[in-house]
Amino acid sequence: MIKTRGIFKGDPVIWVVYFFLVAISLVEEFSAASSLAYKSGDYWGVFYNHASMLLFGFFVMWIIHNIPCRWFKVVPLFGLTIISVALVCTLLFGQTSNEGARWLNVFGVQLQPSEFAKPIIVTTVALFLSINQQEKSADPRVFNKILWITAGVCGLILTQNFSTAALIFCVVYMMMIIGRVPARLMLKLTAAVVGTVLLLFLILLSVPRDSAVFDLPGLGRAKTWKNRLISFSEDKHPEDTTLAKALAADSGTINIDSLEAAKFPIADNAQVGHANIAIASAKFIGKGPGNSVQRDFLSQAFSDFIFAIILEELGLAGGTFVILLYIILLFRAARIANRCERNFPAFLILGLAVLIVFQAMLNMAVAVGLMPVTGQTLPLISRGGSSILSVSISLGMMLSVSRYARKRKDAEAANGAVEGDADPIEANFEDGGDMQ
Repeated sequence: MIKTRGIFKGDPVIWVVYFFLVAISLVEEFSAASSLAYKSGDYWGVFYNHASMLLFGFFVMWIIHNIPCRWFKVVPLFGLTIISVALVCTLLFGQTSNEGARWLNVFGVQLQPSEFAKPIIVTTVALFLSINQQEKSADPRVFNKILWITAGVCGLILTQNFSTAALIFCVVYMMMIIGRVPARLMLKLTAAVVGTVLLLFLILLSVPRDSAVFDLPGLGRAKTWKNRLISFSEDKHPEDTTLAKALAADSGTINIDSLEAAKFPIADNAQVGHANIAIASAKFIGKGPGNSVQRDFLSQAFSDFIFAIILEELGLAGGTFVILLYIILLFRAARIANRCERNFPAFLILGLAVLIVFQAMLNMAVAVGLMPVTGQTLPLISRGGSSILSVSISLGMMLSVSRYARKRKDAEAANGAVEGDADPIEANFEDGGDMQ
């Protein structure tokens, strides 16, 4: 057996989940990104680029997981300033796509600063919650501190990327619940946010699509939000859609296996339509890796809608397996957090796990038509350099925390505090759970 002692440190289950996600990503991206390969004229180039990004992400994750988790407390000190400047520069000089400025060109490399804001905010909130814990709850004064920081960063993201700002806020909200922020403050925040969001959505839906309001600075993406909400609403009433009318007009019996997307006029909401066809034709075991049909019709099949391609090729069994991987990651993080002696590593690993899993669930919900299109990637599986790097950083920090928690448990066992309570999965792991 090849010795890997000292190479793969930390919780072995997290490592296993990571390698499974990477393997699925390589297989499915090779298939889903075929349209990009066709356009570029380089059949293997797109795959090599994605594989290279995953390899670089692994290198970054490996470096970070060797850093003692106590050093992550310096992240808010420098990270908040750097990411705030980067987000401002993105608003002013960033590359615009689909009426949203999201990418910043740094020495010829395109980065999406909002992706890196995710782990930075989670680390910051974990630190604030940890140093403001009292006997029965968190100090109420930490509530305003966390809100001001979150609002500042989300405000810089909101106008260009609503879904990312909403994701960050929801993760912070859940972290404050985990961090025992007083319930009365959380209830006030919930009421304020729900009321504000409903009011803004009503205003947005009442403004005509051709209104000059959408031409005002910072409101370029508002028309896209409106169109997505309307499209999602129409999908809930299929009798009103163009595709439904086409199906109703067909006098014969529709065979879902022979259903061709190009046969029906689904341009009104092409992404959702092709995703639904991909899922409906998958069955239990799917068509097999590389046999997707809808990848040639589905826009962003390699990113936002990669889960639909996974279901088409790997079927319900493969899709369920992917979901289980993320759920295992969350439960493993909770178990590790329970072992942590100090609050900061516990809040940190829980926050990062919630961030990754919640983003994954958002992506899957969009792919199966349970939510409007958001643009969130499937962590570690979807194509996207900034997203892969951000998730790799988060997983590296989680592994670092797991090393700390393991050492604490080993110390307790040596002192007789937890005799006979060793985890059989980790029985052969030493020095913070090194794999061998």
